[in-house]
Amino acid sequence: MAPFGRIYTYPNNYRVQRAQAIAAINGLTIETVPDFQIGVTNRTPEFLAKFPLGKVPAFESGDGSFVLTEGQAIARYAAESGPKADQLCGKDVKTRALIEQWSCFAEQDLASNLTPPLLMCLAKFIPYDEAKYEQHVAAFERGAKAVEAALQGGKQFLVGEQLTLADVMVAGVLFLAGKFVMDKEMRKDLPLVEAYLKRVMDVPEMKEAFGAVELCETRVKGE
Repeated sequence: MAPFGRIYTYPNNYRVQRAQAIAAINGLTIETVPDFQIGVTNRTPEFLAKFPLGKVPAFESGDGSFVLTEGQAIARYAAESGPKADQLCGKDVKTRALIEQWSCFAEQDLASNLTPPLLMCLAKFIPYDEAKYEQHVAAFERGAKAVEAALQGGKQFLVGEQLTLADVMVAGVLFLAGKFVMDKEMRKDLPLVEAYLKRVMDVPEMKEAFGAVELCETRVKGE
């Protein structure tokens, strides 16, 4: 049986791990295209014929009839394409809106502020700038505290009583942040976020896609 789809991506891309976890929850399989090289494969005429902007991750359906880019869109497509769609995406318009709100938050508030410090300190794709680094880390922390506030009152998940797309989207970013930026000092003010991250990542499909949670003692810094 052909897989639900395949993704062109570089290794350990949390946006892909989220989509693969969601697909697995829905009983679907998303494979990664082997031998993909960022900056090489996505600049070939064959790739650009399918994905004109050359962006990754890039999704192609199992039969090749449907293509898609943008991690958030790929994740939602996987969430809506299987028997757990109501759980993952919501049964009513208000629940769906809340799930979409958190999905957007994951990209616009968390990921957008986590990425620059990692590009400065790990990938070194951009020069290290102490002021910008601190600005992005502070903005990320504000976002993480918003998650902390949302979990008050014994809430186990962000929307409703079951794991949804919102949790996968948010926890996927927190998983990466926990390795490099959301350090022990920051986590002192985020006990519910830490417990939430471990809880979501203990879901078998999440654990299979992401691996074990790793929490850093001190955040990465540049030179």
